[in-house]
Amino acid sequence: MNDSVADPHDSPAPPAGPDPGTTSSPAPASPPVPPPAFEPAAPRPLGVERVPTGDPAADELLTRLADADHLPADGHQEVYEDVHRGLRDALTALDARPAPQGPPAPPATPHAYDHRS
Repeated sequence: MNDSVADPHDSPAPPAGPDPGTTSSPAPASPPVPPPAFEPAAPRPLGVERVPTGDPAADELLTRLADADHLPADGHQEVYEDVHRGLRDALTALDARPAPQGPPAPPATPHAYDHRS
């Protein structure tokens, strides 16, 4: 036989369970502690300074972005879409051709009729 393998009959097996010589009772089980409740932080302004553009319509729309500072995150989309729509409409209006001003001018009269003999 191989000498490197120990014979299981040579050493006694460790006893299973608690030592029979002790008489201590098990510690009472404490009730489970619930995890702490995490509430989302209240909305607060980001402190981003808005620089005036010089265009009153655009400035008014950009001022509307401040409304998002006081809303929870799920309310930001409505504000952003409203501002985007207004800015897009303002840019589209710049690309539109100007409408004609008033009725068309009457045709010019030929110079031959101005000099009668």
